[in-house]
Amino acid sequence: MNQPEKSLTMCLLMTPDMANFAGVVHGGAMLKLLDQVAYACAAKYSRSYVVTASLDQVFFTQHIKVGELVTLYAHVNYVGTSSMEIGIKVVAENLTSHEQRNTISCFFTMVAVDENGKPKQVTPLIIATAVDKRLYEAAKLRKKMRQQVLEQSLALHDEIPEDEV
Repeated sequence: MNQPEKSLTMCLLMTPDMANFAGVVHGGAMLKLLDQVAYACAAKYSRSYVVTASLDQVFFTQHIKVGELVTLYAHVNYVGTSSMEIGIKVVAENLTSHEQRNTISCFFTMVAVDENGKPKQVTPLIIATAVDKRLYEAAKLRKKMRQQVLEQSLALHDEIPEDEV
C-alpha cells in the first residue's frame, strides 16, 4: 500500500456571518475551521474516522477580516499507534492587494477510530526529508510536554477536595 497523503490545503472566503460588527472574524469560527481541516487531513491520512484528542499552541497572530481568502495548510507531523499530530498554518489574503499574512498556527492531536469508536492503528509515517524530520522531532517534543502537563495537572486536581471543585 502506498504512503497516505500527509498534507491537505483548504481555502475559504471569510463572510459576514463569521465576524463581529468590526468585520473581524471570530476566533471561535476559526477554531471550528481548524478542527475541520485537522479532521480532514487526519482522516485522509489514516483512511478512517478520527476524533480530536487535543489542541495545542493556538497562536492568533493577526486579525482576519471579512472578504479575505483564508488558506489553511494542514500537515501530518507525527504518527503514533493510533494518534497523529496535525500542524496547521493559516494564511489570509486580501483579494484586491494580494497581500498575504500568516494569521494562525496550531497543532491538533487526532486519533483514528474504528466503527465502534475504539482507537485503531495508523500507517507509520515515512520521514522522507529534512523538513519531515524537523516536524517529527518537534511533534515528539510537544507530545512529551503534553503528557507532562497532563500528569502534573491531574496530580494537582487530586489534591483538591471534591466539595471545592
